[in-house]
Amino acid sequence: MRIDPLPYERLLEPRPLSQVDLVVIHCTELPDLATAREYGERVLYPASGTGNSGHWYLDRDGRVERWVDPARVAHHVRGYNPRSVGIELVNSGRWPDWLDSRRQAMDEPYPDAQVEALAGLLEALRRELPALRWIAGHEDLDTDQVPASDDATVQVHRKRDPGPMFPWSRILAGTTLQRLPASAQP
Repeated sequence: MRIDPLPYERLLEPRPLSQVDLVVIHCTELPDLATAREYGERVLYPASGTGNSGHWYLDRDGRVERWVDPARVAHHVRGYNPRSVGIELVNSGRWPDWLDSRRQAMDEPYPDAQVEALAGLLEALRRELPALRWIAGHEDLDTDQVPASDDATVQVHRKRDPGPMFPWSRILAGTTLQRLPASAQP
């Protein structure tokens, strides 16, 4: 695993690892890891000097990079950041027209090397994060719909990741983590 902190990592709120009970699986919805890094380095919140980021990024070839220490709160999912870590899988998703109603299919499969790297990372996290119990997809937690970019009269999901190609059954079969039930969501 390569550790390559984002430039603003030290500005992210610290937290005890005992607070982390949830892993959120994302896909970058970007073409490659370099573009994801460029996006992650953008300061989107001027008051804090931070931006959107996950803790770990997994490339298609299985390479794992940690951009934010899990002892810091990253900005990866609304409402769940203080209790969760975010894992971003490089996958094009709906890129480059995320909210275009004609471009909502997410049909890029997740390569075996990437899925195997994710399974290994999840098991390592189970050992390192004492309270870790739950796993969810970004789409499970951010269910808002917004006007489509091509037609404001049409609503599309704001977040769809990791999407329909994500191999949930394969991942869940290899971990003791459980899907976060709707009753545990605010």
